[in-house]
Order: sequence, then C-alpha cells, then structure tokens
Amino acid sequence: MSEIEIASVRPERTEAFRRAHERDALSEHWAFRVVWHEQRHELAALDGDAVVAVLTLRIAASLAHLESLIVDPARRRRGVGRALLARAEELANYYNCHKIVVEVLAGGGAQRFFEACGYRVEAVLAQHTWKLDVALMRKFVQ
Repeated sequence: MSEIEIASVRPERTEAFRRAHERDALSEHWAFRVVWHEQRHELAALDGDAVVAVLTLRIAASLAHLESLIVDPARRRRGVGRALLARAEELANYYNCHKIVVEVLAGGGAQRFFEACGYRVEAVLAQHTWKLDVALMRKFVQ
C-alpha cells in the first residue's frame, strides 16, 4: 500500500468522492437511511440595483441552517432583516424542514433580534467560536 498524503484541496477536488460515499456515510452515522438533498439559497434585499442585505440558508435532511444574515447598517431597524428571515422561513417550510437553526453570540444583539422574530435558545455552547459563548437558536416552521 502506498503512503497516504494529507492535503488541503479545493472542494471540487472532493466532489466525486462525496457523490460516491456521502449518503452511505451519513446513513451509517445517523443510523437511518438519509435522503440528503443539500442545497444553498442566497437571498438578497434589493433597492434598485443595490444590494442592501443578504441571507444565506443551507437546507439538508429536513433542517434549515441560517448561515448568515447581513444588513447594511444604514438599513437596520427598518424590517429588511425580518423580511429576509420571513422569506427564508417560507423556503424552509416549502422544503419540508421542521426547524431553522442559527448560531449567534450568546446575549448579543443578534440573539435579541432572533428572539423578537420567534426563535428560542436551544443550547448555549461555552467558549465555542472565537472562545465566545454561542447561543444555538431554533424556530419550528411547521
């Protein structure tokens, strides 16, 4: 057997391997046959040609994960973030997700925003990201 090399590679280098093995690996990991249709949705709030806010949502295995929500500071507190979030919740519901999850700084402004939008803290992960406490929040969408 040849010596194995561990290397950093671009994602396209591993695509074929993932297509061939990921579903079986996930099914073994979760102890049930995973129907894994991962997709990403990029939503934008537009003012004419200008992007004033963006949201990235990843959907996989009946769970939606909000990866980012960024609103131009000059447009905050005007409902833009809530509108993007509402659209993301519609998408999650359409794709039969049972909940949306998001990770935010525990006790920060983002946590207060999501709580005002109906999200609840599911867990607090101590010193999780950048050695800060992270609140894992969720909202059931069905």
